[in-house]
Parts: sequence; structure tokens; C-alpha cells
Amino acid sequence: MKEIHFDDIVQTVAALAIEACYRLPDDMIAAMRAARTQEPSPVGRTILDQLLENAEIAAKGNLPLCQDTGITVVFAEVGQDVRILGGAFEDAVNEGVRRGYIDGYLRKSCVGEPLFERKNTGDNTPAVIHTRIVPGDKLRLRLAPKGAGSENKSVLKMLVPADGIDGVRRVVLDAVLAAGPNSCPPLVVGVGIGGTMEMAAICAKRAAARDLESHNSDPRYATFEDELLEMVNMTGVGPQGLGGITTALKVHVEWAPTHIASLPVAVNINCHAARHAESVL
Repeated sequence: MKEIHFDDIVQTVAALAIEACYRLPDDMIAAMRAARTQEPSPVGRTILDQLLENAEIAAKGNLPLCQDTGITVVFAEVGQDVRILGGAFEDAVNEGVRRGYIDGYLRKSCVGEPLFERKNTGDNTPAVIHTRIVPGDKLRLRLAPKGAGSENKSVLKMLVPADGIDGVRRVVLDAVLAAGPNSCPPLVVGVGIGGTMEMAAICAKRAAARDLESHNSDPRYATFEDELLEMVNMTGVGPQGLGGITTALKVHVEWAPTHIASLPVAVNINCHAARHAESVL
């Protein structure tokens, strides 16, 4: 039995929150540099240069990549042989978010109630926590701040099996076109297929938070990811919606078993600041 203390989780989550908001992952930097060499639009190339410069300034100056430092989404894989000491797991995650957003001078964007009062909680808690119990004695935490500009362009469609792969293509294409410049492309697009309504959305969110160079382990879905990326980049939306072939840097797909009469499809979009950071305890 592995024992992990409450305070260790707090400190880890706080550091991840600051790291994710200050530093764009290396694979995103590399992908934008590669896209810069292939982008035929002069405006598109200029925008990619500006985004790369912004990321460099943020990293060197310990500053947020974007003023919208997001609502905090945490994917947690808790080993079944882990014992957490000193307090409840979700309390530790939320305390880590609170400390990270305060100590890192990150914008607090969470309201405690969504419809009537909409009062800011003042510390960006509570986080949105997705927990899996997995074999082993480790605790894996992936923190992905999610800004509203891209999150608001999320789509969920309850297709039927007869809609097939063409139906999935239409949902993804329509979502990207509807988002246009408002989701700050170039994008990372997460697609969730199958499960139930909520499972498709979680799959899409998990897909959007994957490392850029990862591929679905099923070769059929890995090929579909590449096909969707090509389709999205043929829209001409381009960097910041001003035209070009770099509308998205990657499309990731995750899937889940589903009902014989269902084909749920969810699309979750990350802007160019596709932020995430991970640690294993």
C-alpha cells in the first residue's frame, strides 16, 4: 500500500496550475513552428510568429499565456493500492488549485452558482475533477485549465448508428466552422465518440487534453484523427480565423462502448493555448 499525504497532493496541484498557465507544452511550440514553415498565408505566418513570441514572453517572464486562465479541469488516475493520508482527495485538489491561482497571480474565473447569483468564488475553486480508479500504487494528475472562448464552442450531438462515420465528420466540421475565429485558432480538437451523453463529452475533454504527438492506440481511430485534421485544415479558417491552412494543429479522438441504438459525438476545442501539465506521485 502506497501512502500519499494530503499536503503532497496540494503542493503538486498548485505547481501544475502555475506551470500549465505559464508555459505552453513543448510539443505545441514545435507544432506551431512547423506550421509556420508550411502556412501559405502571410497573415497566418505573422499570427503564428506572434503566438510563438507570446509563449516565449510568458515562459521567460513567468506570466500567464492568456488572461483567461480557465476553469481548472483535473484528470486523476488513482491507483487502487494508494492510501491518501491527512484529508480527502478532492479537498486536496481544490486546496492546490486555490494556492496555485493565488500564488501564481492567475485570474480567478469560477462562479459558485451558474444562473442567478454568479458570484465569483475568489480562488478558482472548485475544480472539475474526473477520477479513475486504476491498478497500481501511483497517483497520476493531469491538470488542464480550460478557457471559456474555446469551451463555449463545445458541441454534443446524439447521432444514431445509421449516421455512421459521415455523421461524425459533419459534427466535427460544423463545430469548427461555427467556432470560426472565436476559439482562437490554431486549435487542438478533441472528439469523443460513443458511451452515453456524458461519457462522449468526457471522452472529448480527455482527448483535447492529450499530448499533441499522441495517437489513438487503435489504428483505425489513429487514421481517423489524421483524416479529420486534414478536413479541418481545408476549411480555410486559419490562424485566428483570418485565413490559411493552419486551422488546427491536431485532432484527437477517444471512444467508449455504446448502446446498440446510439452514436453520441462530442467535440471539445482547445485554443492555441492548449494548456496542460502532469505529475505522478
